[in-house]
Order: sequence, then structure tokens, then C-alpha cells
Amino acid sequence: MAELRTDRLTLRRWQDSDLEPWAAMNADPEVREHLGDLLTREQSDASVAQFQAEFDRRGYGWWAVEVRATGEFIGFAGLDQVDDDMPFTGVEIGWRLARSAWGQGYATEAARTVLAHGFDTLELPEILAVTTATNLRSQAVMRRLGMTRDPADDFDDPTAPEGPLRPNVLYRIAGHTTPRR
Repeated sequence: MAELRTDRLTLRRWQDSDLEPWAAMNADPEVREHLGDLLTREQSDASVAQFQAEFDRRGYGWWAVEVRATGEFIGFAGLDQVDDDMPFTGVEIGWRLARSAWGQGYATEAARTVLAHGFDTLELPEILAVTTATNLRSQAVMRRLGMTRDPADDFDDPTAPEGPLRPNVLYRIAGHTTPRR
């Protein structure tokens, strides 16, 4: 598995030491605001096991993200196949960071290197990003990455309950347009 590095971040394989801070993130109502229910420790640990298995099977997935200067685990970023129950197909980019890491440009920095890996190494023709219509912070990251949204692609997430998590937006970026610094 490739380890990805930026000036400030390392995107790497998950470690046992990530489980506790990952569980804390998944138990934080602000981190989970646009994602749904809080996760138990068992659910959180199971998600990491699933991430690792998918990465081993496909060769890409969700990397753990740490700050290079301190070694602090701050969340994840990566690529995943769009779920079968969505009204579109493809590979999706995503990120999730601990609140302590918000507002520092880490999501954009990690996502830029993930996009480059997706286009340059995996040779994906297009990468998608999805979030709730109310998640303006993630939509801002998508725009900073050069991704574009066609409101005709917006959809109701069939896996979300009625309410604010159901309306979703879809952003896209085509290969060979990887944003460079």
C-alpha cells in the first residue's frame, strides 16, 4: 500500500493507536453532524477493519491521516467505490477530520494528494465527491479542489432517513485536471 505525503501530512495504513482517537471522532456529534448516528467503540473499530480489508482487496481506500510534525492522528482521507444503492457509479473521494484539525487546510491538502494518486497512479477517469446539501464546509473543499457541481446531479440519499441528511449534492472532477500547488 502506498503511503502518501504532503508538506504537513502523512496518509498511511491504519495502526492500533488510531482506534481510540478514531472512536472519539465517531462519538463527537459535531464530527458526525452530516453523517448520521454516533458510532459505538465497537462500530468504530469495525469500520477500521473494513477499511483495511477493502484497501487490501482493491489497492486503494481510506488512509489514516497524521500530522507529520507531531505524529498525531487527525482523521482519514481517501477513495472508495460508490455504494451500490446510489443513483450513480464511480469512485468517490472523501475525508473526515477531528474537530481539532478543522480550519487548518488539512482536508484540502490531504484531498489534493488523494486526487493526484487517483488520477496519476490509479488512472481513474473521474472522481466524485458527495455530501449533504447542508455541509457547506465540505462543499468548499470540493470547490477548492477544482470539483464542479451540476444541480441536476443532486439526489436524495436512499440510505438516509427523512430529514436534513437525505438531500445530497454531487461534485465531479475529470482526470488530468488534478489541481497543482
